[in-house]
Amino acid sequence: MAVAIETGRTALGVVRWFVTAHAVAIFAQPVFAGSYLIGDYDMLALHALGADIVFYIGVAQLVPTAVLWRRTGVRWPFWTSLLLAVGESGQYFAGIAGALDLHVPLGVALVTLASIMVLAIWRTGARR
Repeated sequence: MAVAIETGRTALGVVRWFVTAHAVAIFAQPVFAGSYLIGDYDMLALHALGADIVFYIGVAQLVPTAVLWRRTGVRWPFWTSLLLAVGESGQYFAGIAGALDLHVPLGVALVTLASIMVLAIWRTGARR
């Protein structure tokens, strides 16, 4: 029993690290985009690199959240991470297509969801 509790804590710690890194990366994206929009055209390349980083962290985050689900039965971090990864895929393609009418509001929604997730994973201890 003690081993199961300890592996659950370890999994939760790893999930917290991923969720926090993901939130930091996604929070930087509007900063890069805003800098580009006010005339610093080099920031577009940084915004594109940031999109890659956000997406890769988001996909990688699925692994520890699946482990957390398996070890503790807590499902919501996995499903929220999957929703973020799917949304970030749409966000990526909307950005490449220049569809700002979709890209901007979807970005706001993704930053909001990532914010809620980081607060929830740290505050509640990933309760069911």
